[in-house]
Amino acid sequence: MQHKPLFAMWIAAVSLAASVSPQPGGAAEQVVVAKDGKSFALAKSGARFVPWGFNYDHDERGRLLEDYWEKEWPKVESDFREMKQLGANVVRVHPQFGKFMKSAEAHDEQALKQLARLVSLAERVGLRLDVTGLGCYHKADVPAWYDALDEDGRWAAQARFWRAVAKTCARSQAIFCYDLMNEPVAPAGPNKGKDWLGPAFGDKHFVQWISLEAKGRERPAIAREWIQRLTRAIREVDERHLITVGLVPWSLKRPGLDSGFHPDEISGDLDFISVHLYPESGKAAETMETLRGFAVGKPVVIEETFPLKCSVPEFRQFLRDSKAHAAGWIGFYWGRTLVECRKSKTIHDALTAAWLEVFQVETKAMQR
Repeated sequence: MQHKPLFAMWIAAVSLAASVSPQPGGAAEQVVVAKDGKSFALAKSGARFVPWGFNYDHDERGRLLEDYWEKEWPKVESDFREMKQLGANVVRVHPQFGKFMKSAEAHDEQALKQLARLVSLAERVGLRLDVTGLGCYHKADVPAWYDALDEDGRWAAQARFWRAVAKTCARSQAIFCYDLMNEPVAPAGPNKGKDWLGPAFGDKHFVQWISLEAKGRERPAIAREWIQRLTRAIREVDERHLITVGLVPWSLKRPGLDSGFHPDEISGDLDFISVHLYPESGKAAETMETLRGFAVGKPVVIEETFPLKCSVPEFRQFLRDSKAHAAGWIGFYWGRTLVECRKSKTIHDALTAAWLEVFQVETKAMQR
């Protein structure tokens, strides 16, 4: 996940996604992997389901959800209704680990109650949640005891987090999926790392190490072991909702950066693959080759995308081409309503208003 102030550059590109069809109704049926193994469907009716929505990653002030979801609950309700009215069917939320765990053994009951409240809101509004866990985006919110744990202790604490979260969400049809972590990285080499978090992007940390040392293990093996441990914890209390993990584009076996989460080697314990992909100018072929690398026999959701490093026409072509491999797309909503953006005099809000208007219009076209 990144802080994307230029998000409205996507405006011209959204229309090309009109051939995918988000579901206009509520969350009365569970979402499953379709029989073709490359897309999604509703469990009872068999109707096609295309994830189409927003990352609700922070509000207009850069605050994460837990920063305001108790004292400003009406704002959360308003934001969810706005996203629904704009045409979304999926909202990706990012619970921070430190807000849900009091210690390595004990979870925070109040935080879980608030999560249940959020799930109930999604049910009422007719949205589904992509629950991306273990967030450590604000370093100040990361408990010192958590950073002091060794690999086994940290994984055990993460498993308890997921067991508690999944138990809270298990009975709801409003859960689209559980995303184990945003952009995890497995260690490599003989040296031991010192920091569990990757470099900051602005005031937030989006990349996390799942271990500080390889101890002679291959990186994909570490990633598989970690996925299996957390997946088991979820399956102890929820056997039906989909599980994925948010992967950086440098998760393929290539020279240079490598997260160790090679899709072809870690997909066995996941229901679908999620990738965060930002095409670069002049590299359309390379971008599509990257996306193709994540198509390993399971549905692929582009969980984050944005024309951060390319022109709008190039991004439009990327969206058009991506339909050959992707089964869903999730954009961003920053907590400022369309009406508020229209009234604002800043260039940023004016562009955001234009983006939201296009999203709304194109959603109606998709439903038709």
